Amino acid sequence: MREFIVEADGGSRGNPGPAGYGAVVSDAATGETLRETAEYIGVATNNVAEYRGLLAGLLAARELDPDATVHVRMDSKLVIEQMSGRWKIKHPDMKPLATQASRVFPPGRVTYEWMPRAQNKHADRLANEAMDAGARGERWSESTSTAELDAAAGGAGRAEAVTPSGPPGDAAAGAARVRGALAEGRAAAAATDSDLDAARGSTEPGRRVLAGASAGAATDDAAAGAVADGRGTADADGEARAAKVGADTRAAKAVAAPGWAPADMGAPATFVLLRHGETPLTPQKRFSGSGGTDPSLSGTGREQAERAAAMLARRGTIQAVVSSPLARTRETAGIVAARLGLDVGIDDGLRETDFGAWEGLTFAEVRERHPDDLNAWLASPDAQPTGGGESFAATATRLAATRDRLVAAHAGRTVLLVTHVTPIKTLVRLALGAPPESLFRMELSAASLSVVAYYADGNASVRLLNDTSHLR
Repeated sequence: MREFIVEADGGSRGNPGPAGYGAVVSDAATGETLRETAEYIGVATNNVAEYRGLLAGLLAARELDPDATVHVRMDSKLVIEQMSGRWKIKHPDMKPLATQASRVFPPGRVTYEWMPRAQNKHADRLANEAMDAGARGERWSESTSTAELDAAAGGAGRAEAVTPSGPPGDAAAGAARVRGALAEGRAAAAATDSDLDAARGSTEPGRRVLAGASAGAATDDAAAGAVADGRGTADADGEARAAKVGADTRAAKAVAAPGWAPADMGAPATFVLLRHGETPLTPQKRFSGSGGTDPSLSGTGREQAERAAAMLARRGTIQAVVSSPLARTRETAGIVAARLGLDVGIDDGLRETDFGAWEGLTFAEVRERHPDDLNAWLASPDAQPTGGGESFAATATRLAATRDRLVAAHAGRTVLLVTHVTPIKTLVRLALGAPPESLFRMELSAASLSVVAYYADGNASVRLLNDTSHLR
């Protein structure tokens, strides 16, 4: 009996907005791509487009061999969990699509597995090609698809265009080199085990760290030090990118190996950490903790929250929202949750540090009024702000317990935590195993995003998306 892998994706530029899907059918034994399909479907949501991609992939697999078994891999946790029967399907637009998908093959012949978005580039590229073709008033054509070459060359992510690099006139030779590297990578995949940690971007054994861009907006963290900038540089040479195909293909092959046993023990609990939008104290860079006036968002802060909500809705990955109990975070969380159609849970463990008598003061004012206490606070995580505030050591203990509780409650899910500067820095620091003084070397802009994924094997990966420009 033949066995196929179906990888599918869908996207919507607006959610709802112009939407399309892409799906790839490959041979489970060899990794060979057998069929590509994509289509622009008009105005729809991300989830509807993802379901359309799933259905198209299953139908393509049935056309190849109606007696085959199929393993579906998608980066949509919603679709995977619903089709696996673990989550209920409530949305009226998705119920009929799920029913159709469940009837393509007999029960028991299709299995489902969630995979990270970064591993779904082929189907993602097809979906974007379909949306691009729809914007031009054209139909997507398999004969003109560049998805496989883009994946081989380390193509860009969702809804991003691919720009050729290298001298004019080298396009044909470059494409030939990429095809050759892809073939070499496939051959190597058949005989060689992959290093999954390397594929994830490990920096040391047992540690996975992924860094993104860092940019500036006003921050109310008066103690913030230097900005940690994890900005990477894109490869300029297509041939150099192609040389990495062997390792990338072997990594993908290992994930799709018979038995479907992921090396990291399954989908992580992923916390998307959103700092609240600006308050009136933010531009003035005043200490604003849990023991002060509890300010609400300013007009700018509400606009930032709306932009964050729109961006998160486009991605379509958030499954729950949990907020600190303070007003600025509850307001930010409410704006986002309303856009996502989710409720807001409150967890007191996500509150900001209590800065005691420093609440409402600038760093310079604290230096002038309480110099000895400030020096002690900067020198030791055990020191408290003047007036019996909370030390960073106490904050870390509280956040570690909160983290463990939330990880246990949301295993395998993607959860938005709306919180503050110190809690986010602390969660990132603990995930990286960084020393307490690293708190003074991070900057978190208002409404910025960071992501920490917690795996069942005890490891964590961190992405720093400290950039409000992506919310525009």
